[in-house]
Amino acid sequence: MSVRPPQSFRQSEEDRNGFNVLEYELMSERADSLGRHGLKVEAALAALKASTLDHQSAEDRERLLNEASDAVWAFFIQREICGLRNNRDAIQRYGIPNEVIARLGAMRK
Repeated sequence: MSVRPPQSFRQSEEDRNGFNVLEYELMSERADSLGRHGLKVEAALAALKASTLDHQSAEDRERLLNEASDAVWAFFIQREICGLRNNRDAIQRYGIPNEVIARLGAMRK
């Protein structure tokens, strides 16, 4: 009687040709980029929140709203690249205001 090891222990052809190494590196880079975009969103939203407390001028608030919406838009695109299609959890986790969400993807002059 011969014993055959489980298929999960077999080394596949992909393991031998380096494909998994490349896929691992790409996944690592996507995750790192997602983290960097998340930090940008946090910084932009903190600046926007600080401007609300400081009662800055309308022009400064408009600029901060645009910067925050651009950061959130780039973050959502990066999430989609990583396969995360639903943004509700990110909106809740980061506390993204509705006025920022309303400006996502808007083209400015």
